[in-house]
Amino acid sequence: MLEAIALLPIAGVVSYFGVAGVRRWALHHQALDIPNERSSHFRPTPRGGGLAIVSVTILGWVILGILFQPSTPWIALATYAAGASLIALVSWVDDLHSLSAAKRLVAHGFGALAAVLAFGYWHAIPLLPGQSVMLGCTGAVLTWLWIVGMTNAYNFMDGSDGMAGSQAVIAGLGWACLGWLANFPLLTNLSLLLVVGSLGFLPHNWPPARIFMGDVGSAFLGYSFAILPLLGLRENSSLAGLSPILGALLVWPFLFDTGFTFLRRLHQGENVLMAHRSHLYQRLIIAGYSHRFVLLLYSGLAIVGAAVAISWLRRPVPAFWCSVLLLPSLAWLLYRFVVAEERRAQEAEDAPQTVPFPSRRRRAA
Repeated sequence: MLEAIALLPIAGVVSYFGVAGVRRWALHHQALDIPNERSSHFRPTPRGGGLAIVSVTILGWVILGILFQPSTPWIALATYAAGASLIALVSWVDDLHSLSAAKRLVAHGFGALAAVLAFGYWHAIPLLPGQSVMLGCTGAVLTWLWIVGMTNAYNFMDGSDGMAGSQAVIAGLGWACLGWLANFPLLTNLSLLLVVGSLGFLPHNWPPARIFMGDVGSAFLGYSFAILPLLGLRENSSLAGLSPILGALLVWPFLFDTGFTFLRRLHQGENVLMAHRSHLYQRLIIAGYSHRFVLLLYSGLAIVGAAVAISWLRRPVPAFWCSVLLLPSLAWLLYRFVVAEERRAQEAEDAPQTVPFPSRRRRAA
């Protein structure tokens, strides 16, 4: 375990300089994100920096598993490496050549299917401590949908500088803490690799961003955070029974924003597959808030979710009530805040502009 920990700073440094290398390559080959009417940025910016996160995480996962933890189940090692590589490869091609949504979803579906076959699926969703809702075979479908949905939800939320990377750091630290408390090094190692890979990327993406993560990074992170709750299923880890709840809590701001926006657009009859700027975080930026403010706001919400998730292992009853009362309240407050700020911005725009009185010299003329 000490050898694994010693490798983490090296992985972070490799990620940092890897992102810098990708940025130089993107500038040279004009792999730029050109602003359009749906963008939250205003100048062409290199993209694809998430490639460094992908490389550090997958290579680190394989090295740790083979050299330092030979007892790691080979099926877990190979399935995650193959599935995550597939997601990253298709997303990298999409960053360069813009694949259709159907082709991306097919790749996501295969990656999710491989994970369900390798790790298993959720048979129950816990409610109160000691009580669960049994899913039966429906759990396989729900688990598959969870992986595909999380892969895309994370991608949708990568539209503000630093937000996807900071969420990865917070959620990764939460999972690492849970893995340590449950004495589950397999989970801890993968979580920490995601953390250090994202930490190496964040200085380049901190507002104002010098490079974007791209789909190669955001889809990969979404897939990874969908897989983490499944790692303990075959090993009968103490986290296995709680994994659906923990998986949702550690990324709940992204899940809420994506789910709420999807249902809202569906209700309004919009084409939910088309790109848009109607996520709550995007609406805040349109209302005049900075990328840094939005980043800090969503990071604060993510920290609350991580604290609630960790408390499920020690204080399940208070954690349950926080899950059903506190987090929905925060979600409602976030929505009301966005609506209020949109109204304020609209009123300021509609207000008549005061025309200054002409100077005395001009009046005399």
